[in-house]
Amino acid sequence: MSLCFKTTQSPVGTLTLVASDAGLVAILWPDDRPGRVRLGPLTEDADHPVLVETARQLDAYFAGTLTRFTMTLDFQGTDFQKRVWAALLTIPFGETRSYAEIAHQIGRPAAVRAVGAANGRNPISIVAPCHRVIGSNGALTGFAGGLDAKRLLLDLESAPRLM
Repeated sequence: MSLCFKTTQSPVGTLTLVASDAGLVAILWPDDRPGRVRLGPLTEDADHPVLVETARQLDAYFAGTLTRFTMTLDFQGTDFQKRVWAALLTIPFGETRSYAEIAHQIGRPAAVRAVGAANGRNPISIVAPCHRVIGSNGALTGFAGGLDAKRLLLDLESAPRLM
């Protein structure tokens, strides 16, 4: 599978967008941990239609004019991870869920830690809103982009949360 990328500027730093011919594969953070998202070789293509559309939608999201992403997604992961990531897509803009709630939603209530691990490997951050997943006590927990970025995204969405 051929993957291409382009970078885009955002309030949370320079994001690297990655796409296949089937859709958006990843949004990588400026200081993303090596290997968090496993990708093959990448070719730069600033004109790839999926990447152009993703950058446009991210700009609108950060400008406060978009609350639902509509680009085509191409998740790469295990079946369990894909179930968790699909559950993330059901969390409405401005709302949060706990890891336990996601585990219940996918029919694996005892898999809270596995849900956390899958959430941490979510390749399409922001669009598949892993930032909307918080601890059961309302605390902000780990996030690939860092807790400051998570807080910024939640504040942008005015999501209620406890500290």
